Amino acid sequence: MASSASTTNHHAKMSLLNRRFAVVGLIVLLSFAVFSEAEASYGAYKVKVINEFPHDPEAYTQGLLYAENDTLFESTGLYGRSSVRKVALQNGKVETVHEMQASDFGEGLALLGESLFQLTWLKDTGFIYDRYNFSKFKKFTHHMKDGWGLATDGKVLFGSDGTSTLYKIDPKTMKVIRKQVVKFQGHEVR
Repeated sequence: MASSASTTNHHAKMSLLNRRFAVVGLIVLLSFAVFSEAEASYGAYKVKVINEFPHDPEAYTQGLLYAENDTLFESTGLYGRSSVRKVALQNGKVETVHEMQASDFGEGLALLGESLFQLTWLKDTGFIYDRYNFSKFKKFTHHMKDGWGLATDGKVLFGSDGTSTLYKIDPKTMKVIRKQVVKFQGHEVR
């Protein structure tokens, strides 16, 4: 019976992880559509699962990204349990971890150049980490209503505060360059 509960818990966490992947992917796709001059057409696509990888079932994943050499960078949430991690994709082993202060709830994460940018929930702060040495970081103010999701196109950062507004952010100053309300057929996408 414990195995069934464990399996159900694992599937629930994987479902949450898959939803987070979908949200981050959607933010990136919408940022290209919203901030470009080109018109886009929309269609329906099917998804096929081609592989599954192990993952720490205790990690409350808030931000997750793939880097080269089968490396994942992950931002985990929950007060007193938030962290930034470097994880081996193939075996799920946490290779490097930076534990955050108990008062910080880790959220969105983006890798731009040699830096990892992380948001915190319910605060207007975030952190910039050296991707190779998590102990070296800077604190910043992100100027969004709330820290939620973060993505990049390799030049700038795109932030989400959980509303229909996307923020285009200069990674050097962390100032908002532009705000854009996401709409589809004239209606806000919440």
